Amino acid sequence: MAFDAAGLNAAGGQSKAANAPQMWTYTTTDAAATVDTSGYFNSIASILKVGDLIYRVTTSSGSVSSAGFHVVLSISAAGVVDVADAQAVNTGTNTD
Repeated sequence: MAFDAAGLNAAGGQSKAANAPQMWTYTTTDAAATVDTSGYFNSIASILKVGDLIYRVTTSSGSVSSAGFHVVLSISAAGVVDVADAQAVNTGTNTD
């Protein structure tokens, strides 16, 4: 699928970010491998900056299937956004 801006939200004190990295939350049905594809976030290149952190939650059938952090690695002059592979924080498993 394609990036859906409806799933993106600023986290914390974004208005005070200045040159500091910002944190974003993003909920999607796309897998981590899709989200970390170069160009996935191109439509919001103007609001992202290198070093920003995107906390992604992937849902399936109303449940969390995975979650992880993606760091914005680069934004080209042409507006191509490249983020790092996810650092997983949850694989969606629950043994209880």
